[in-house]
Amino acid sequence: MFTGIVAAVGRIEAVKPLGTDEAAGVRLTVDAGTLDLGDVALGDSIAIQGACMTVVEKTARTFDVDVSRESLNCTVGLAAPGEVNLEKALTAHERLGGHIVSGHVDGLGTVTRFAPVGESHELRVLAPRDIGRYVAYKGSITVNGVSLTVNSVDDRDDGTEFSINLIPHTVEVTTLKHVKAGEKVNLEVDLIARYVERMLSTASTIQHS
Repeated sequence: MFTGIVAAVGRIEAVKPLGTDEAAGVRLTVDAGTLDLGDVALGDSIAIQGACMTVVEKTARTFDVDVSRESLNCTVGLAAPGEVNLEKALTAHERLGGHIVSGHVDGLGTVTRFAPVGESHELRVLAPRDIGRYVAYKGSITVNGVSLTVNSVDDRDDGTEFSINLIPHTVEVTTLKHVKAGEKVNLEVDLIARYVERMLSTASTIQHS
């Protein structure tokens, strides 16, 4: 589990195919930047751009992960060299500074706006309707591994657009500074929202059975 509080911005240094066929995944070598790898062991989990990955090799400053083709098909930002948000898995004694994040990307959203508003930035993202039903005003959502608070929600024919206010600190210490309108981003909805929907749908089924 994770919190969505990015610990460091690293960089994918190398992308190596794990096979020759179309179904093959890749091995990523990631420069951890300022992320302390001293307590990271092989088999530990690190979220990369919001996607939970397993460490298979490591040095003092880099680590390798294997990414399946399925994961590559369902995410963005893991198929080529570039900056990535990093967070080590949550331990029991740490503060839950963001919200409960599983590191399982639910789908991709499309950035519709990223622009300065006063001292902050407004980020608008269009999510598919199957994801948008979990997005709520003042609720939590994870964008590229960053825990954020939703400021507005607009259900449209082509999906659900939501807006987020990014304070200068968040822009500075995450890869969100690089997003542009038209780009895809990784989205993970609030886990609690999923359980609420499940309980409500189950209750409805029982009442009508």
